[in-house]
Amino acid sequence: MTQKQASLTAGQRGRPREFDIDAALDGAIAVFTQKGFHGVSVSDLAGAMKVSAGSLYKAFPDKQAIFMAALNRYIMLRQQQVAQKTAAVETGYDGIAAILQVYAELASGAVGQLGCLVVASNVELASNDADIAARIHSQLCSYEQRFVDLITKGQKDGSIRGDIAPESVATLLVCLTQGMRVVGKGGPTLATMQQMIAQALKMLV
Repeated sequence: MTQKQASLTAGQRGRPREFDIDAALDGAIAVFTQKGFHGVSVSDLAGAMKVSAGSLYKAFPDKQAIFMAALNRYIMLRQQQVAQKTAAVETGYDGIAAILQVYAELASGAVGQLGCLVVASNVELASNDADIAARIHSQLCSYEQRFVDLITKGQKDGSIRGDIAPESVATLLVCLTQGMRVVGKGGPTLATMQQMIAQALKMLV
């Protein structure tokens, strides 16, 4: 099953689509991030996704299905971005530094002011929607495991000190990166974010 297929609900399979699903979901990501789930109407979505309301309901059973598909695509795009930045790194330390640089770029300037759909979803919806809570929890756990793996790798290759606990530091790094996306709503400069991650990286060596 492709990522595109995985993002669709069971109710969508077999229904003809009259639009590019990925391009439409990119529009949904933007409006959900800006206004939140409850602040977005179907007409808002239709405008942002550049489709008619009728076409939306042919492809998605309801607004929550659109939101979940948009959230899944958002996560996939961020994962691809991180994967590209870390593909050529040789050490665990360099891998963590590359990930933090991605977050510094995402959490600064005009891009940072757009916000993060994962963070926005966690704040607005996770306490009231079990499905979204489970999806966010799963994603944050995967972020943490990625840091655990890189810290462990760094301790083996000598780029990260051996007296730190991978799990605890990984949790700290997840809190740092998610917090950066919150602070990024205020539009700090890239230089400011880079100074912060430089301080964070000192704890690894």
